[in-house]
Order: sequence, then C-alpha cells, then structure tokens
Amino acid sequence: MAMHAREFFAQLDLPFADSAVVGDTYYATPVSGGPLRLRIDFSPTQWANEYVGLRLATLHQDRGQLDVTVLRFADHKTFDHRDSTRGVQPHNSGYGTFKEFKDRPDWVPWEGAHTNGLRDAIEQYSAVWFPGTWPAPATSRAAGRTAQPVPSPSAQRSAARAR
Repeated sequence: MAMHAREFFAQLDLPFADSAVVGDTYYATPVSGGPLRLRIDFSPTQWANEYVGLRLATLHQDRGQLDVTVLRFADHKTFDHRDSTRGVQPHNSGYGTFKEFKDRPDWVPWEGAHTNGLRDAIEQYSAVWFPGTWPAPATSRAAGRTAQPVPSPSAQRSAARAR
C-alpha cells in the first residue's frame, strides 16, 4: 500500500477505541453501540492520485450519509513547512497537496506533515456529531488569580461631533 494510510491516521492519534483503517479509509464508531459512524478518507483533486485534504463523513447505519466536509491541508497548515522549503507558494501547483505513486511503495507521500491543525478540526467536527466522545483537554495553566472586571468607558456623548 503506497499511501501508508494506517501510519497517517496513527499520527493523527484519534481517540476512538472502536476504529479501523481499511485500505486508505479510517472508520470509527465514536459512540459504542450507537447508530452513527465516522469515515475519514483522503479528498482527491482533479488529478489522479493527488490529494488536497481529508474528507470527513458522518454515516447513519440505516439512513446512510448524513454529513460530509473536507478539511483542506492548506487551510490547516499541514504542509506549510514542506512547501515553504521547496519555494512553493499558495495558488501554485502542488501547494498543500500530496501525490501518491503506486510504483514506489517505500515512499511516504505525506512525509513531514504537521497534523495538529487537522486533528483540532477533527475534534471540532466530532464535538458536533459525537458530543462527549473526545477527551477533555488538560488545563494548561495552573490555578491562579481570576480575571478582574475592566471598567467600561462612560457613555457620554461627545460635544465635538454633533449633527
């Protein structure tokens, strides 16, 4: 499998225990025993074997597909470092995409991808369709002083500008 999809989805480190990668697609049942499923696959461009992002779909086991959205790599800065090192600018061919070469099984097409932005977007999507399934983030700040109310400016009319 030239895409190395299993490794890509492992790098995303999604928290769904009931999940599997089949071919180039990630499947999960975020709510155990529930009717909804999450499917994530690579979103193709108009060119063969070139991908622009991830396509997330919420599926109901009886009603089929309920929602689909595409998370573009460019929008989530997945390949910004790679593209800037190569000198590839936005709106240039190959910016924020990767190509799969089926005849080169050792080459990882998404090498160097920064997946934090994608993971955050998947977390936001999951919060809508599968509330409570994503673990709560640990607080990053120690408990300390609370915020103080800021006095608001007085609502006096200015005499400098009258109509």
